[in-house]
Amino acid sequence: MDLQALNAVAEAMVAPGKGILAADESTGTIKKRFDAIGVENTEENRRDYRELMFRAQGMQHVSGVILYDETIWQNAADGTPLVELIAAAGAVPGIKVDKGAKPLPGFPGETITEGLDGLGERLVKYYERGARFAKWRAVIDIADGIPTWGAVKANAHALARYAAICQAHQIVPIVEPEILMDGAHSIDRCDEVTRWVLTTVFQELFEQRVALEGMVLKPNMVISGKKAPVQASVEEVALKTVAALKATVPSAVPGIAYLSGGQTDEQATAHLDAMNKIGGFPWKMTFSYGRALQAAPQKAWSGKKENVPAAQAAFLHRARMNGLAALGQWEAGMEKVAA
Repeated sequence: MDLQALNAVAEAMVAPGKGILAADESTGTIKKRFDAIGVENTEENRRDYRELMFRAQGMQHVSGVILYDETIWQNAADGTPLVELIAAAGAVPGIKVDKGAKPLPGFPGETITEGLDGLGERLVKYYERGARFAKWRAVIDIADGIPTWGAVKANAHALARYAAICQAHQIVPIVEPEILMDGAHSIDRCDEVTRWVLTTVFQELFEQRVALEGMVLKPNMVISGKKAPVQASVEEVALKTVAALKATVPSAVPGIAYLSGGQTDEQATAHLDAMNKIGGFPWKMTFSYGRALQAAPQKAWSGKKENVPAAQAAFLHRARMNGLAALGQWEAGMEKVAA
């Protein structure tokens, strides 16, 4: 393992004013997105949509792109590999390598992420294709009686094994333990579970001898559940998230790239900005957004070639807003001016 090279990639992924575009939706997930805008879910449409983003001016605010297995092997309409478009835009190509969350036997309502079998062999091929980082998502739900210690421990261990395998193959692991915001739990309950999960994850990473300098953490923000009767303010989310991560994340980690987790576009930007305005933490804090970066361009595009410039403009706006938030320089009025 060349830790210096891994660290260089990790640092590039959290470069100031830039963040990660999560374009790794499975074929089934992107079908839901396409259904919402009336676009047929064909391989060509999936390629055309992603190509319009990778060729967009908004890529100047993107440090890395997480790809799905289909996408990393695709070529643009002119035959250029999509990974080359990403690299030409100055971003690092990456790949989602987990096989999804499946029911965890013996633990009703909880899941375990699969995909460790054969991971090393897959990483060799992805590296040859140009990928320099990978992503693995563990899913932790909050409800009555869950999460349980067994599920938290199992998912943390799988994340650590994945991270160790990635580093052995010169791939930077994005470690993503996501506490879902779908429930009715309070922000205090999210805070409690987030601290528990992150503490467990870093203990497992230590035990599996993962070099923290060669990874990026992709956590949830500490936030109220969507169905909670009381929704925490932007300031409270920022304060509680920064406090939770300061208490659990070692300073050796180069950066934290937050997931949006179902927040609206502007919410995700406002929360990231508020955290960076607080400052005083040892790692860079940026974004790794999927829907929060793509909802507006998808709607603008709607599968029509003549709409590509409008979609690229929408992508540029959201990428720019989040780039400013990663520096703590966003203001709500900037959204209105652009609109």
